[in-house]
Amino acid sequence: MMKKRPLILITNDDGITAPGIRALISVMQQLGDIIVVAPDGPQSGTGHAITINNTLHLEKISKPDAAFEEYACSGTPVDCVKFAVSEIIKGKPDLCVSGINHGSNSSINVIYSGTMSAAVEAGIEGIPSIGFSLQDFDWNADFDAITPFVKEIASKVLETGLPEGTILNVNFPKLKREDIKGVKICRQAKAIWLETFDKRKTPMGRDYYWLTGEFKNLDNGEDTDEWALKNGYVSIVPVQFDLTAYHAMQFLNSWNL
Repeated sequence: MMKKRPLILITNDDGITAPGIRALISVMQQLGDIIVVAPDGPQSGTGHAITINNTLHLEKISKPDAAFEEYACSGTPVDCVKFAVSEIIKGKPDLCVSGINHGSNSSINVIYSGTMSAAVEAGIEGIPSIGFSLQDFDWNADFDAITPFVKEIASKVLETGLPEGTILNVNFPKLKREDIKGVKICRQAKAIWLETFDKRKTPMGRDYYWLTGEFKNLDNGEDTDEWALKNGYVSIVPVQFDLTAYHAMQFLNSWNL
């Protein structure tokens, strides 16, 4: 009997037409049957937001004779995963992959990332999940150099699964294939954004603001994702959605509340 191909859910936060998700679709088709559910427009920086005060729309955009089903969702990346599990698949796929994001999601950026939040939501549902990101914000970024790594990492997760409550945050340096030195298993670097608001005025005299900022790496460790990317390696950080600060519990218990 022929072994059943795994079912892979694909999503992102750059929108369903982004070149990054098209590259991810191409790779995942080699590994299993796929279903694509992604935002109908850019949703970068939405984090783990869900839509509760507005209606949601889901449009099937794949043709009847297409090789896979594809849906555009009016909501956030997390909404897309919820829709896929509850309304389309009506169950759990074997793997969820999110990306490939146009821009890095290393260090503190994992908190804000719609790409990673979609993967985390799938993880909460008990689905092995991976977020993929490339250090290149260009819409026409070249994904060919990293697709062999994407395929290898996804294949490993399909083969072995992941520890319970764990998602992978995978980031790629913007390099040619021959210049990527390898893969490093890393911890998240300690870093912050030094943020400011660029204040301007409309022609009608009303103030408006653009959020801007400078990324600041505060971590000199050579075991971090930032170090790996800076030195030509693919970084893989295992991420968990249990946000309990276990190391602080003894301190708080000392208050004898």
